[in-house]
Amino acid sequence: MRLPSSQALAGLRGARSSILYRSKWVCSSYRPGSVRWSSSERLAASSEKPYYITTPIFYVNAAPHIGHFYTMVLADVLKRWQQIKGKETFFLTGTDEHGMKIQRAAAKEGIEPKQFCDTNSEKFRALAAAGNISYDAFIRTTDPAHKKSVREFWLQLKHALPDHLGLYKGTHEGWYAVSDECFYPVDAVRPDIVSQTGKKIMVSNETGSEVEWVKEETWFFPLTKYKDALLKFYDENPDWITPAHRMNEVREWVDNHLEDLSITRPASRLSWGIPDPEDRNQTIYVWVDALINYIAQAGYGTKWHSPSDNMGIWPADMQIIGKDILRFHAIYWPALLMALGLPLPKRLLCHNHWTMSNRKMSKSFGNVVNPIFAIHRWDLDPLRYFLMRNGSFTKDMSYSNQLIGAVYTKELQANIGNLFYRVARPKVTGKWSTLEAVSAFRDGEFQLIPEEYLGQAFTSLDEHLEKAPAAFCEEMDKCNTAGAIREMFNLLRETNRYVSDTKPWALVKDRDPDLRLLLKLVIYNCAEALRIAGILLQPVMPTKAGLLLDELGVARDRRSVAFAVKGRDKKYGTEAKTGGSAPRIEKWDTIFPPTPNADDSDTEVMEQLRSTFHDKTKNPMNQMAEMLAMEARMGEEAVAKMLAEAHAAKEASW
Repeated sequence: MRLPSSQALAGLRGARSSILYRSKWVCSSYRPGSVRWSSSERLAASSEKPYYITTPIFYVNAAPHIGHFYTMVLADVLKRWQQIKGKETFFLTGTDEHGMKIQRAAAKEGIEPKQFCDTNSEKFRALAAAGNISYDAFIRTTDPAHKKSVREFWLQLKHALPDHLGLYKGTHEGWYAVSDECFYPVDAVRPDIVSQTGKKIMVSNETGSEVEWVKEETWFFPLTKYKDALLKFYDENPDWITPAHRMNEVREWVDNHLEDLSITRPASRLSWGIPDPEDRNQTIYVWVDALINYIAQAGYGTKWHSPSDNMGIWPADMQIIGKDILRFHAIYWPALLMALGLPLPKRLLCHNHWTMSNRKMSKSFGNVVNPIFAIHRWDLDPLRYFLMRNGSFTKDMSYSNQLIGAVYTKELQANIGNLFYRVARPKVTGKWSTLEAVSAFRDGEFQLIPEEYLGQAFTSLDEHLEKAPAAFCEEMDKCNTAGAIREMFNLLRETNRYVSDTKPWALVKDRDPDLRLLLKLVIYNCAEALRIAGILLQPVMPTKAGLLLDELGVARDRRSVAFAVKGRDKKYGTEAKTGGSAPRIEKWDTIFPPTPNADDSDTEVMEQLRSTFHDKTKNPMNQMAEMLAMEARMGEEAVAKMLAEAHAAKEASW
């Protein structure tokens, strides 16, 4: 990635100032030329820096939803992907806790904003724990260290830049959306009518949020002075944003809608935020405050550095965002960094939103997905798999229990789980073992198989084993988790076909030594497909993939991408189990056990559980476990019928 050159920014110096008036006092520590960090292309390209990946910090005005969880999982998967490639990583997430929405929400509940933030921030931390999100730091914008970084950044913007490139004070009036925490240009709003009341309002074209006309004195960042530098940066880095069509949206906004950015709010209107260190009557704009978290974690504002010092983990290698906050990260954020000569993030990954069966999720519709309940309903790794399989950067995504149920049954239970038990734990397991098959490969025994025995059926998997790992890696390096998962699904589907075509259960009955070798070849090829899939799916399903590799006997130090190549690992496998050492495998003990009925909504499942199992346990998750155990014993249809009858009886008694 090419960073904006000092010449590009220097070209801004001749621009005319549009300030109304300026602060007269200038602290000596913040005089022009004393910027504490300088942009360093050399550092940005350094291989020593950890791979730094971030999520947006999540706004705590409401409880976390499935969209938040998807963003967390996507970042976690991409971090784990870098790790199994052998890279050191750093993953930052956290919560955004200032702004008008927080102030109003806390007032509505009759509590202090900080207490409100503490409660809701903990919900996001709990979701991350439940989702096995391997973050390295969880930042809060109410943290003292973050506030210090924001104050340092603010004073640099105020005092370390030439007049026309730094902050200026003026009167701002325009259309402001409280829910979006931002102003919109006149040509970006439209009239609308509230359907329930008939009230006429103005709304944002971009988000549909209601806007109100506001006039107030604020500090401004001269964003328009950075227009040419931004456009030049976009030209030189056309792949900076994934997907590519989002870059076109950003360029269009910069070309046609760019205005200087009001970056404070009067404290009389917004008190819950970080005040201007030099003017307590002004509160720093929540989005400026929030964006700085990414460099605050890197140590910005904690100590002075000379221009030759490195910047730790910054710049970010990957910043993951939703499409609704693209403008803040692709326009405001790079302009602010350019102003202070700081490196820009290397890449933005912008994803779309989740809907419920193609309908917008809304509390009024009663279709908002509780991610904690979804985790307990479907189990964590299958839910992660579904989100990464169905996630999209080009269109909104549909969440439904029917979709998850279909994916679970077809791809996890049938394609992965069934293949594993056919190969590694067959009913005739005493007649072959993966350990013997791998040993035969290691000892070169397969070269002894007569050529006439090696028909198309027995070699048909070779090409798939050769090509699938590379194709998976290519898709993951493009952050296309859906495409990568599709490559593994296809490999395992071909492997299931291979088992059906080669019929190892028939080969095992023949005493011909050559056919016994052929049997080992079949089992080896299948084991290799499972081993490679287990390695590559670790970022998506850390627990299930780890269990699969454990069951195959793959050593812990042989689970990196480097080993996801056919024939690379010659030291794995498990012994055949016979007699008492081969216990009967129940459905409940499989890698992907039975799940609740996918046709029922979360609300229906919760109500059925509450009605049926309330006498046993009041905990909803324990109720879920009770039902799953019954399904394992009685069968899904029998339990569904019992629940329906019990629920009907309850209703009749009312």
